[in-house]
Amino acid sequence: MIELLNLVKRFGDLVAVNDVSLVVPRGEFFALLGPNAAGKTTTIRMLTGLIRPSAGTARIAGFDVQTEPLEARRRLAYVPDFPFLYDKLTPREFLRFTGQLFRMDDPTIEARARELVHRFNLVPYLSKTIDGLSHGTKQRVAIVSALLHDPEVFVLDEPMVGLDPHHARVLKDTLRERATRGMTVLVSTHQLSIAEEMADRIGIMAEGRLAVVGTREELRQRSGTSGALEQTFLALTEHEANFREEAEHAG
Repeated sequence: MIELLNLVKRFGDLVAVNDVSLVVPRGEFFALLGPNAAGKTTTIRMLTGLIRPSAGTARIAGFDVQTEPLEARRRLAYVPDFPFLYDKLTPREFLRFTGQLFRMDDPTIEARARELVHRFNLVPYLSKTIDGLSHGTKQRVAIVSALLHDPEVFVLDEPMVGLDPHHARVLKDTLRERATRGMTVLVSTHQLSIAEEMADRIGIMAEGRLAVVGTREELRQRSGTSGALEQTFLALTEHEANFREEAEHAG
C-alpha cells in the first residue's frame, strides 16, 4: 500500500533524504524511527505529496503521488505533529467540511463522525470554535477528521504530541483495530515505546538513509542487543554514524 522507490530530496547541497526504498503492505503497522534531522519528516512529506522529490517515486495504493495525486490522496490520511485546522470553524463544521472534500454524503458523515467523536471524547467541544481549543483537543479533531473517510493508508508524524495518556491509549487502540481490518499505518515518532508496543516492523533512519528495517526481534539480532528497543536503537544509530564517518575518511 505504501511504496517508496529510490526516493531522494535535496535542498541545495544538503541531501535530506538519500535513496530511500520501502514497501509497507496492506494492514501493517510500520514505525519510522530516527534521531533529529534523520530525514523522517521530509520522507513523509514526499509520501503525502506536500513536497516534490528530487528523484524517485512514492506510491499510495499503487497510485503515484506526483502523477496521480487525486487518486493517491483519496486513499490517504495524514496527521502532522502540528496539524492545520480552520480556527474559525467548530469541530462539527470542520468534520462536515472534511467529509465533503472526500465526496461523502451527509448521512455517512454523520454516522462515522458520531462514533469517532464519542470515542475521542469530543462531544463537549463540537460547537466551540477551534481557535479556543487546547492543542491536545485540536490533535483529536485532526485525528477524527483524518479517519472520517476510512482511509486505506494512515500516515502520522509524532501522533502523541499533546495527547494525554488516556487519549494516547484510545489512539493506539484505534490504530491497531484499523490495521487489523486492513488499514496500512505508518507512524514517525521519537517515542520508542510506540514502536515497541505497536509496530509490526520498524525502520530506523540516519543521515537521510533508511539504515535498517525489520521486526523488533530482527533488529535486536542485527544490533547484538537483547533488551529494550532503546538499546537496539542506540546501538544501530551509533553503528550507522561510525560507518559513515569511516567511509568519509576512506574517501
